[in-house]
Order: sequence, then structure tokens, then C-alpha cells
Amino acid sequence: MRRALVRPPATSFPDGLTTAGLGRPFAALAAAQHEGYCRALEACGLELTRLPPDPRFPDSTFVEDAAILTERCAVLTRPGAPSRAGEVEAIRPAVAALGLPVSEIEAPGTLDGGDVCDADGRFLIGLSARTNEEGARSLAAILARHGYTSETLDVRAIPALLHLKTGLSYVGGGTFLAIEELRGHPALLGAEVLYAVPGEEYGANAIEVSGCILIPAGHPALERSLSARGREVLTLDVSEFRKMDGGLSCLSLRL
Repeated sequence: MRRALVRPPATSFPDGLTTAGLGRPFAALAAAQHEGYCRALEACGLELTRLPPDPRFPDSTFVEDAAILTERCAVLTRPGAPSRAGEVEAIRPAVAALGLPVSEIEAPGTLDGGDVCDADGRFLIGLSARTNEEGARSLAAILARHGYTSETLDVRAIPALLHLKTGLSYVGGGTFLAIEELRGHPALLGAEVLYAVPGEEYGANAIEVSGCILIPAGHPALERSLSARGREVLTLDVSEFRKMDGGLSCLSLRL
């Protein structure tokens, strides 16, 4: 992993979509937290492409949903929320500049990047309120053309999951973080899975960058569990993004 695309929250960020019920975010605090996030990625060795804030699209700081990046290809998605459709065109030039072959999800498929978990080239694709069967099949076909394997997980019956990665992260070394509702899922058999304790479910959305695992602040049991396994852990405050159904993975496209 060498670089990442990020987009700071715009002044319109508090007007975005949310089901969290945690109150309206503070735009200035969100901007400060995003800058802290960017500095953490840089400290982990990533070179950042910082896109400008885009007030036309309040949710546009969640760049993960608009595209999927792999070492072999890029995919422009088709978000399941109509209000987010313009985010794909807004990020297209930055994705094209990476020099990767670019494919697109087309109608009637819908797919958010938050439903796509890359586990060392094996992709888990979530069926959710934002990603439908057609979108998942389209992505699976694109990935297969580039030599990747994939598997679909239907999470629509789990109320806590807006996206698959709301409750599932791959943190390298064959290890996943997951919420309890995913325990025993066939897609996770044979892997080491650390399940979030009650009250720490939000911590299951984490990212691994150059051997360091970034988790949201306020999840001590998860931090202890990872540290006990010899993993380097960095905690970040992303409270304002949590208010808008977002987490650590949502805020960057990493390659």
C-alpha cells in the first residue's frame, strides 16, 4: 500500500445521509478530525492525493463508496443512494489519473464501495440496502477478469449493517474484525476473527496501513486484543463521521 485518495468534508457535510441518530455533526470538528486522519495515513507511509471539498455532495468525503481500487484495476461504482450518484463523476478524473484499467458498474446494478472487503485479493461483497445482486455480480465479473476471487455475503437482514464493512474489516495476516452477528458465516471459516464485544461494534470498521491498524477511539477491548497479538494499533477520533454512518475505511481510497 503506497498511496491514498482523500476528500475533506465540505461545509455541507452536516446535510448528508444518516441513520445513526447521534445528532448533527459539527463541520469544523469533522474537518479537524479528517486532517488528523490524513496525518495518520501519512505517518504510516502513504502518499496522499487530497481532492478539494465538494459542497455539491454532502457525503462526498466518504470516497470509499464511489470507487474500488486494486493493484490491477479500478472500478467506478453506482451508489445505491440516488443523491450520491454525482460523486462518481466527481472522482472519475482522480481515479483515471492512477493509470489503472477502469471499469464501471452499470444499471440496474447498484454498488457502494463500503460493501467491498479486500482480503489479500479475495473480495467479500456485501448485499445491503445500497448494493444489489446485479451490482455484486457485475463487480465479481470485473474482478474475475483481473484474476481475483470473490464471494457474496447477504447482510440485509442485519439491521446494524448499512454496509458490509460497517461490521467487518480485514486487517491483514489472515485476521478479520467483525460484529457478533457475523459469527459462523461461511465466508469467515478458517480465518482468525476477532469479534467486537458489546458496545464496541463500531470498532469493527478499521483499516490496516503498512502493518499498523487504525481503529476508532473508545474501543479498549479491541485495542487490547490486537495489541496482545503483537499488532501495532493507532486510535483516531472520528466521532463526527460516526454521526453520518461513516467510519475509518470510508474516508480514503487506498492503493
